[in-house]
Amino acid sequence: MPTASALHRETSGGGPRHLGWTLTLLALAQLLYGLDLNIVFVALPEIGQDLGFPGQTQQLVVSAYVVFAGGFLLFGGRAADLLGRRRVFVTALCLYALASLAGGLAGSPEVIIVARAVQGVGGALLLPSTLSLINTLFEEGPRRNRALAVWGGAGASGLTIGALLGGVLTENFGWPAVFYVNVPVGGLIALCALFAIPRDPARTTRRRFDLPGSLSVTGAATLLVFALVEGPELGWGDGLVVGAFILAALLLALFAAIETRSADPLMPFRLFRNRNLSIGMLVTFLYMATFGVLPYFLTVLMQSVHGYSALQTGIGFLIPSLAIATGTQLGERLASRIGTRTTLITGFGTGAVGTVALAFGFDADAGYGLLVPGLIVSGVGQGVVWTAMWIAAATGTAPQEQGVANGIASTALNIGNAIGLALFTVVAAIGTEDRTGQALKAATADGGFTVVLLTAAGMVVGLLVTLILKRHPAPAPTPDDAAALAAR
Repeated sequence: MPTASALHRETSGGGPRHLGWTLTLLALAQLLYGLDLNIVFVALPEIGQDLGFPGQTQQLVVSAYVVFAGGFLLFGGRAADLLGRRRVFVTALCLYALASLAGGLAGSPEVIIVARAVQGVGGALLLPSTLSLINTLFEEGPRRNRALAVWGGAGASGLTIGALLGGVLTENFGWPAVFYVNVPVGGLIALCALFAIPRDPARTTRRRFDLPGSLSVTGAATLLVFALVEGPELGWGDGLVVGAFILAALLLALFAAIETRSADPLMPFRLFRNRNLSIGMLVTFLYMATFGVLPYFLTVLMQSVHGYSALQTGIGFLIPSLAIATGTQLGERLASRIGTRTTLITGFGTGAVGTVALAFGFDADAGYGLLVPGLIVSGVGQGVVWTAMWIAAATGTAPQEQGVANGIASTALNIGNAIGLALFTVVAAIGTEDRTGQALKAATADGGFTVVLLTAAGMVVGLLVTLILKRHPAPAPTPDDAAALAAR
């Protein structure tokens, strides 16, 4: 596995002096981002019991984060381009830490939901700024691929640590601890970033922030994700959900009109002439609509069907998270040797095979052992796709537009997750009506079996979409890259 220190040794002669330390901080930020996705999820029952959440509304703690993170990603990406990547990165971490402190101190459902929403805005600023820092500090090719692998592996590790730490903290210190843990970590990364990450370059040209475009697309994306997340809970015919869809469509139309007339648009449509970005965006959408929904249904299987505790569920996620982390490193090596297109095809194919195997573990009478082969193979494929899709999305984009390009890809990622969950939770619920006890557990497992097979079919679609990418030969390694590969 490539490490930040190894990358520092490789680049110290020709790159920024502290490039390895910079990557370490970017990877830690991604670890924090990944950690928080799972750490709160396993604490939901305790949060609901302590703060008086009815069972069906506990999901708002998760939904608030997802809605605002998805809605503000494009804004966050453009802010990184215009205001400075380091500046936005540090601001995002501070916002994240403060919102986490408020969440831990929350004494009512309203406060914790608002805190999670603010955390979502912080995450929307953090993800594109982190990616754009990697894509501008590391040149396109093997070095950037290795940096993305370190970053991706840290995110996968965050999922593991989040699930385990969430269970440990909740059982021993109570649910507020899952929020408090973010405060010192986020604050320390932000402080170190001021010293280790290169200063933002001075702007030589004056560029206007497209406020009308930003407001319209942020509102549209937020409303769209809200409708997709709340549709299964409130009902697709609910006035609030229908109204959100209609208003989102109107705001998207307004955004398109604004962007075509703006001298300095928030999202220049010419970026989509870059086939790598266009296909990369579609791949990130399919990735989260398939691979990205599996943890939710695995959690339902382990907790609702098999009765695992929060800690046991966290331990259950250890194997897939390690497999994903391994896949991120394999994805970097494959992308550097056989090219991004072939790597994506390999990852989607491996993931589809592993996910089909995983489906057979969705049985009320099956033990965890039956899940393990599918978890490993699917996880490796997932990690390979994760690294390669970000390489594809960043290829061919100018440095000054890396933030908005990553914001576009990240927005597709979050909308893919929202649509995937909205669709598959409806499918999974078929046949569970009016059932209780063991019959409900069996129906829940059967619904998960169907969903997992459908996600495998979606991975095949991702493989076919990848074929549209241009076939590029793998970049020739520099002498330093060749030496590093030989050493590994």
